[in-house]
Amino acid sequence: MPVTRDITATYRGPGRVMNRLLSMGPREDRALAILMGGCVLVFIAQLPRLSREAHLTGQELNMLMGGALMAWIFVAPLLLYILAGLSHLVARLLGGQGDWYGARLALFWALLASSPLLLLHGVVAGFVGPGAAQQGVGLGWLIVFLWFWFACLRAAERPET
Repeated sequence: MPVTRDITATYRGPGRVMNRLLSMGPREDRALAILMGGCVLVFIAQLPRLSREAHLTGQELNMLMGGALMAWIFVAPLLLYILAGLSHLVARLLGGQGDWYGARLALFWALLASSPLLLLHGVVAGFVGPGAAQQGVGLGWLIVFLWFWFACLRAAERPET
């Protein structure tokens, strides 16, 4: 199934999509591609806000974009790998029986699947600016992201039957 269909299907049932992704077998290249796709979309979502910030403060837009690029393409993937490992350890303590790959895939997929809301957040931040609308969209993204992550992690940590 194409990634766009998987993303929309995740909004209807994140556990089912996660089970299908896991049934394809552990492929670290797939997990890394999902992670990098999510990080690229988060970077793109930052561009309207950065443009607004550069215009209002007189800062150089290229410098702001360079910092965001460094953060989301080079630093964030490393931190997300660590966070996925920690989530697997916590799941193990709570009785989870999955593997490291499943925990990574759950987090990475949650980021990619929730990216449409991040893109909306970026547009709101760039065109509307700080305020209730930006906070509302940000809170909506956070709720959806956590829902996807926990549902996918639960599917990944469930014992195989």
